[in-house]
Amino acid sequence: MSIPVISAYPFPTATELPVNKVSWQPEPQRSVLLIHDMQRYFLRFYGDNNPLAEQLIEQVRQLISWARAEGIPVVYTAQPTEQSDQQRALLNDMWGPGLTTSAPELADVVEPLAPQPDDTVLVKWRYSAFARSELETLMNTWQRDQLLITGIYAHIGCMTTALDAFMRDIQPFMVADALGDFSAEEHQMALDYVAGRCGAVISSDQLLHNSAAAPTLTLATLRQQIAELIDNEEGPFEDDDNLIDFGLDSVQVMELINRWKQQGIDVSFEQLAAKPTVTGWWALLKPTSATEEPQA
Repeated sequence: MSIPVISAYPFPTATELPVNKVSWQPEPQRSVLLIHDMQRYFLRFYGDNNPLAEQLIEQVRQLISWARAEGIPVVYTAQPTEQSDQQRALLNDMWGPGLTTSAPELADVVEPLAPQPDDTVLVKWRYSAFARSELETLMNTWQRDQLLITGIYAHIGCMTTALDAFMRDIQPFMVADALGDFSAEEHQMALDYVAGRCGAVISSDQLLHNSAAAPTLTLATLRQQIAELIDNEEGPFEDDDNLIDFGLDSVQVMELINRWKQQGIDVSFEQLAAKPTVTGWWALLKPTSATEEPQA
């Protein structure tokens, strides 16, 4: 089986992103930006003048510029043209021969994203960027423990890299609108999996415009923080549900209060206890946080 011809589909918008199970926030001083397999070979399956590919390249280009300005290491993965049957192994059964020496120019990263001398290019052997590479060693050397993942394809190498990072105690972030995939459904599946099992899903706008500031408490973040603490056996909670009925206790409430104080948000236990719902708490927290309105 080879990679299929890929039609354009719309990227998920900020309001369509899955709710993260964790409340991690990207921090430039802890981050590495990964440009995953943005080679001409893989992008050619989008065909010419594909708006999805064009938008993807532009989003990644902006993130590379931002990362370099912030002093964030930029790491590329690129599959080699020379792979023996032993090196490629099971990938032959799944995807065919892949890159070959007959078209070495297809191994290049697309021109708008070309690596610079200070960037790192890793040889890519398997789905995960960590497999048979020095990525983990480099991140330890740089004292970085967050990986910002961009590139293609979201539900294959990018998702697998996120899972592998998690298992190495590295916080992975999937940049939802800086990823490409075979279809909108597979793209969304990858985001849902990472958000619920091994990492966090963010938008490029969160990095380009909000990363330098202290993490802002939003309604979505509030829901995530509560979801981390309550008992999932009671099922999903709605914004007007009494959180005490879902097992939230006073110790956990104090944990949230202390977390918010670090962000300059001052609220008392008594205020929260008076109306223990997401809607009630957001009415208290909103004046000192963001301007997002509650939605059931």
